[in-house]
Amino acid sequence: MGSKITLKDLARILNVSISTVSKALNDNLEISIETRAKIKELAESYGYVPNNIAQSLKSKSTKTIGVIIPAILLEFFSKVLYGIEIEATKRGYKIIICLSNELQQKESESIDTFINGSVDGIILSVAEETQKTKNHTHFLKSEKYNLPMVMFDRVAKDISCDKVTVDDFEGAYEATQFLHELDSKNIIFINPISNISVGESREEGYVKAIEDLSLEPLVLKVEHYNQIEKELTKILNNQKVDAILAADEYSAILAINVARLNGYNVPNDISVIGFTNGLMAEHSIPSLTVVSQHAENIGRTSVEILLDRIQGKLPEQPVHKVVKTNIIERNSTKKR
Repeated sequence: MGSKITLKDLARILNVSISTVSKALNDNLEISIETRAKIKELAESYGYVPNNIAQSLKSKSTKTIGVIIPAILLEFFSKVLYGIEIEATKRGYKIIICLSNELQQKESESIDTFINGSVDGIILSVAEETQKTKNHTHFLKSEKYNLPMVMFDRVAKDISCDKVTVDDFEGAYEATQFLHELDSKNIIFINPISNISVGESREEGYVKAIEDLSLEPLVLKVEHYNQIEKELTKILNNQKVDAILAADEYSAILAINVARLNGYNVPNDISVIGFTNGLMAEHSIPSLTVVSQHAENIGRTSVEILLDRIQGKLPEQPVHKVVKTNIIERNSTKKR
């Protein structure tokens, strides 16, 4: 007998029908507890692995979700992925993960991989290159092949599908107001992600809050994180700055380091807030006050919406769930 045993092999060894073996392995109550235990014990001893492809053809469901994320090293996406996995497992689903590495071509290839029937639906966050080019034609394959898709965080506005986003505009608006309540009047916004939708929304929220406070906006846009030290140092040496709002966690921590290198005390001289509540924020010195996006909840919600769509529980029109942010106060901002 070959190394890969089949249902037919198990049935022959036990002298029962293939149907009996299949029902026993799936805990069908038609089969006695004693027989189920005997069949499962034999299957385990032979290292039997179910043929998922055959099962999916029979049930017309793979019980699998395809996930495409732009990057795995960013803690936000790691936390979203954790939420997806937890909720999928709870609902009896497995996940297959593809990385776009922020590239449109890899994103398109990942969708091609999934539309061949290997998954029941897709959850994805749009790659940076796709947001730059604004070429979204590859997303239309999902609709063409009737494969449900949920976009989260970074989304394509012109694609008709279910979406889960963070209220980044409101988060930045409230963070700016928060800094002003600490008596900060010269608030700078650092944006290293202005070429993606979430960076745009956060900047817009900051500018709107500054205008409502009758203050002057000051935005530092950089293409790479390694530009922050040089450009922020120029500003600190030439302008009054008493607070910094950064578009993400990493740029906020860099801003703290630059401020300290230039002789400023954080938070006594300059208060700093960043987006995303990750390990870096929690363990930086001083610990970083953040706008929390509830990444794990985004993952769970994305799975809930996708499976509800698959099971026909949602209206025909796409659903758009907006996750609210909140500020977690730590030691990089003055105490109120």
